[in-house]
Amino acid sequence: MNMNRRRFLTISAAFAATPALAQSHSWQGRAFGAEVSIRLSGPAGAVQPALHEAREIISQMEQRFSLFQPASELVRLNRQGYLQPSAPFAALFDLADRAHRITEGLFDPSVQPLWQALAAGDDPTGAVALIGWDRLSFDRGTIRLAPGQALTFNGIAQGFATDAVADALADAGFENALVNIGELRATGGDWRLAVEDPQYGMLATRSLDRGAIATSSPLATPLGGGGHILHPTRTPRWSTVSVEADRAAMADALSTGLVLADMDLIRQVRQTAGVRRITLVDHHGDLTTL
Repeated sequence: MNMNRRRFLTISAAFAATPALAQSHSWQGRAFGAEVSIRLSGPAGAVQPALHEAREIISQMEQRFSLFQPASELVRLNRQGYLQPSAPFAALFDLADRAHRITEGLFDPSVQPLWQALAAGDDPTGAVALIGWDRLSFDRGTIRLAPGQALTFNGIAQGFATDAVADALADAGFENALVNIGELRATGGDWRLAVEDPQYGMLATRSLDRGAIATSSPLATPLGGGGHILHPTRTPRWSTVSVEADRAAMADALSTGLVLADMDLIRQVRQTAGVRRITLVDHHGDLTTL
């Protein structure tokens, strides 16, 4: 799966009408192949340095996790089959491993060969045989792929970048900020969000104060006759899944994996520490909230 927008942007955000946010500042740009934005309140003299730092963090994240930058760590790993990762790359790898275990294997970044085969219109049989997160190893500071494998972190990297920027803003003292790098995280405030499905439109509203929300809609981008969230043996059970959690990276990964999950597993994941709410939209447009 490549690093352009893997999913339809299913959450929109607006400033809450509170005095604290009346003097607001915003920045928009592009990262990971999509529009990104930061909204916050504070003195102009403090805002501009904070936004500059945020842009630097986003750039660093792309340099590590983008499939479009030839020198990125991810591209080098896929090309060489091994990598001695930076500390942020190793941290993301560990989060991906945790999400893989929590979703009982449904979140699997090793699907990149299958994405490439489907995008090219090739027979996917050989690519399916290459998938398997459990075939990777991370030992003595080196990540190693099995022969023929390739990874995509497009189901978690945007959330990881969102967390990095939100953490930096919180450390700089910004108590009312909303970071949107494909997934959303608030450092405070009262942000009104609309959860949307690409087929059925807006189906729910949410209020976000401190925490994150990520949404996946597999059929927003058709691929190979199906959705663009891939698994070697599963097809999407849900039209949209939205996960609210303490951290955007985990919300991102869980929303990706859970579009393939049955209700028993979703209820189990809902009990995971840091997960606050899961919203499901089935293929008939019916909404369930856990």
